[in-house]
Amino acid sequence: MKICIISSLYKPTIIGGAEVVAEKTARELQRRGHEVFVVTTNHHSKTEEVDVDDIKTYRIPLNIYSIYNLSDQSIIKKLLWHLIDLWNPSAYLKLKDILKEEKPDIIHIHNFKGFSGAAFSAAKKLDVPVVFTVHDYSVYCVRANLLKGDGSICTEPRIPCRFYKEVNSFFIDKIPDFVISPSKSLIDKLKSQGFFRDSEIAVIPNPVEKDPEIIEKDYITIDILYVGALSKHKGVDVLIRAFRELGDDNIRLHIVGRGPDENKLKALHGDDERIIFHGFLEGEELSGMYGKANVTVVPSVWYENSPMVVYESFAHSTPVIGSNIGGIPELVSEGCNGFLFEPGDKDELKSTLKRLVEDPSILKEFEKNAHESAKKYTIKEHLEKLERIYRGLL
Repeated sequence: MKICIISSLYKPTIIGGAEVVAEKTARELQRRGHEVFVVTTNHHSKTEEVDVDDIKTYRIPLNIYSIYNLSDQSIIKKLLWHLIDLWNPSAYLKLKDILKEEKPDIIHIHNFKGFSGAAFSAAKKLDVPVVFTVHDYSVYCVRANLLKGDGSICTEPRIPCRFYKEVNSFFIDKIPDFVISPSKSLIDKLKSQGFFRDSEIAVIPNPVEKDPEIIEKDYITIDILYVGALSKHKGVDVLIRAFRELGDDNIRLHIVGRGPDENKLKALHGDDERIIFHGFLEGEELSGMYGKANVTVVPSVWYENSPMVVYESFAHSTPVIGSNIGGIPELVSEGCNGFLFEPGDKDELKSTLKRLVEDPSILKEFEKNAHESAKKYTIKEHLEKLERIYRGLL
């Protein structure tokens, strides 16, 4: 099969799990003998055709500024950007030309920010099957994360989002032949807003490329790990405040990632030398952090879909402490492969961390269970499910 992968961001620009999944999917499909090409956005002002790991990749500029620079703009420019992103004619024309030239058998869309709903319109014009993997709430939330400007959870779309939702409903809702969601939580929320009720739907967890590995841990120092964006909705501030109230000297908090709140979080950690910021890591360096960690914390305060950090932790025999929100409790089982706490509850998180610090031996069984959990999420199993979906649409 010839398969087109459309993703707002793509390697080497990795911010979240969506583009990690898109890149893994493209690479593994090509390894399995399919012809794959990728269309993504460009932070330069011209269209480029490049090879990324031997995969033909089109990078196209689409808006008044790049999706890479969303946070560095004035309110007026942001407003104009979002207006264009309701339905971007430039994206439509460029995508239509690429798809017409390449003639794929299947179009698989991941995140569409920057392309707008025009990505779906261009796909429909070609009259080939369209698969859409939903990674967030972009179809009805401008911010994509169901959070208000002050960081609190948004339960119902406000007036601007209602308009945005109606536009996306018109351009997107009926086009995907098949919708994939990594979590039941996410697809249930989208269906509650009227989306994808006529599409075939499957819940397929995200894939882990690494074969699950039993890693022997030591408990001389208890290493607590956070991996992800340094943004308000990720709850890193909750984790830092909970950690700082633990008086033990034999604990370390390792923070891996980058994002708009990095300076605020570094100020919050003060002079606590037990807290270490590592910046953005990938590959063997990141794998080493997962392997060294005694526990990973996912302290999100938003409706996480199905965070890759949970899968990666399990693949390294590392239990997870996660917020009881969104798709996290679909992966983390209380008292089995980790612990759950109420989102934003610093004291409950502190209590859980304190329990592990005082008696780390309880992690032994959790490590075994984390390893067993990871076996359900192999890249091989994920790709076999994808191929069955593709074949069923042709």
